[in-house]
Amino acid sequence: MSTIQETNEKQPHFKSFISHIELIAALFSGVLILIAWWFGRTDQETASIIFFILAFVIGGFAKAKEGIQSTIEDRALNVEMLMILAAVGSAIIGYWTEGAILIFIFGVSGALETYTMNKSKKEISSLMELQPEEAWRLNRDDSTTRVSVNELVIGDLLVVKPGERIPADGIVKSGSTAIDEAAISGESIPVSKQVNGELFAGTVNLSGAITMEMTKANEDSLFHKIIQLVQTAQDEKSPAQQFIEKFEGSYVKVVLVAVGFMMFLPHFALDWDWKTTFYRAMVLLVVASPCALVAAIMPATLAAISNGAKSGVLFKGGMHLENVSEMKAIALDKTGTLTKGKPLVTEFFVREDLNRIATLTMLATIEAQSNHPLAQAITTYAKSEGIGQLPLIHIEDKPGFGLQAIMEEQTILVGKPEFVNEIDAFAFQNGVAASLAGEGKTVIFMRDEKGIAAAVALKDTVRKEAKEAIKLLQSLGIKTVMLTGDNEKTAKVIAKEAGIDQYFAECLPETKVQHLKELLVEHRFVGMVGDGINDAPALATATTGIAMGEGTDVALETADVILMKNDLSKIAYAVKMSRKMRRIVKQNIVLSVSVIAVLIISNFLQVVDLPLGVIGHEGSTILVILNGLRMLNRNI
Repeated sequence: MSTIQETNEKQPHFKSFISHIELIAALFSGVLILIAWWFGRTDQETASIIFFILAFVIGGFAKAKEGIQSTIEDRALNVEMLMILAAVGSAIIGYWTEGAILIFIFGVSGALETYTMNKSKKEISSLMELQPEEAWRLNRDDSTTRVSVNELVIGDLLVVKPGERIPADGIVKSGSTAIDEAAISGESIPVSKQVNGELFAGTVNLSGAITMEMTKANEDSLFHKIIQLVQTAQDEKSPAQQFIEKFEGSYVKVVLVAVGFMMFLPHFALDWDWKTTFYRAMVLLVVASPCALVAAIMPATLAAISNGAKSGVLFKGGMHLENVSEMKAIALDKTGTLTKGKPLVTEFFVREDLNRIATLTMLATIEAQSNHPLAQAITTYAKSEGIGQLPLIHIEDKPGFGLQAIMEEQTILVGKPEFVNEIDAFAFQNGVAASLAGEGKTVIFMRDEKGIAAAVALKDTVRKEAKEAIKLLQSLGIKTVMLTGDNEKTAKVIAKEAGIDQYFAECLPETKVQHLKELLVEHRFVGMVGDGINDAPALATATTGIAMGEGTDVALETADVILMKNDLSKIAYAVKMSRKMRRIVKQNIVLSVSVIAVLIISNFLQVVDLPLGVIGHEGSTILVILNGLRMLNRNI
């Protein structure tokens, strides 16, 4: 496992450094082009040619090297080679500026694409940081030894102290505790674990010390499967990417074959002299170069990315814009995405013979001694009601159940129904607990010596903007699906409240991925919105992974799109913007291909010479760039 981590930590950083160098070289070649052009304007031809040659070498070295290596490895020519040949061809017939600009545009776009692809590989090392490196192994004499997790074998007994991460998948052998499984299920409320309770590597032991038995090898653990899922999803190419690669290969072959025929066939078939034949072949190579096609996509994409960034939507690359424009369905995590991710008190019930303020004060005093999320929510609620706390008291934590305290010479219990007497708990206030549970709420009870004294209902509430965001997405013809680790009742309530079309409850990371794959089969282009570690595989599996800006580092690294202000309504904005970009790109492609076709035909008919061909070629490039810059307009 350590080898995987080192590989994924070092290689992306090295490749990212190389992509930075490529981008700097491409931009520097642009400066050299300007210098060469200035020397040409002042009739210093030798100096101009020298600087043009430098621009060719510095700006085109990386792409030429890549093109040559790919040609040798794949035994097939590629677009990189075509661009280099077109640039050299323009130089041969004396048009240095056009060739250098060709190199400059292709170099910049290639460097940016490489940088974006390499940067997305960092999430594997981020995931690995959550895997504990060491564990306390229990010996036969009941002593413990600190060992590397790589030394552990199935059947080992391990001691896990409060605050530590579970080192391996296994079961509880002795003790009881509450486990924060947000890294696996996304559930914000900790899960109680008793003897034989299932444990997952990477989750956090919150309260009691436990002894566990390792039941799965590290490579078979659920946490390790998350890493494998992310790796697999990252390695899979999108249909759009596969289409582009096929198009590039076909384009290169057609152009090079046409140029090859042009260099010989007209001389024999049309009785052209060799000078005219070679001249027309070079003109064909220049006007057929994909400069306009590159410009048809890149400026519009960069403008759209800039537009999105200003609006709080960060795209990690142009391909993700294309995927968003095609999106037909979107899956959303519940906790921290549709909901706030923190439980809040929604109702507080007190026994008729007790004073509400005094009872809430007593409850808040007890809960203030615990760091459990539910206890903190109750304490926060009491403060919002203007209620203070009594002097600190001694409490006894009952891991997995609740708290026990001595106050006013009586024993007070606070916790789950089974801790305070389940029959009394569900009979309290005419069975209000059952009704609250049906609404997807968690109910905590307080019991004194007379019986149930109070009940508190807590719920992870839906974000205010979530409902409106769901409506906007549905108005764009996008199906909304909620994936959550919560139970069926809670999931149903939240889905109904948010207006979700469909939901799936009790999802582990691998089941979220399975549901995503089913949606992909049905809709082809599917988005996924999440903010937690457990969402990383699903984010990577979806054609477009969308992370909340306040989410975990892993989610942010894995996602293709980031909502910087956690505003779900921006997803609809991103969809509208990407669809506008798709229209503009289609317009640009049609224009650029049409111009190239007209120039090729005109060249064959000897109607257009090189200067006019260059004007048409570069003019179409300028037009598509200007059309692409319309994406800077935020009125979508």
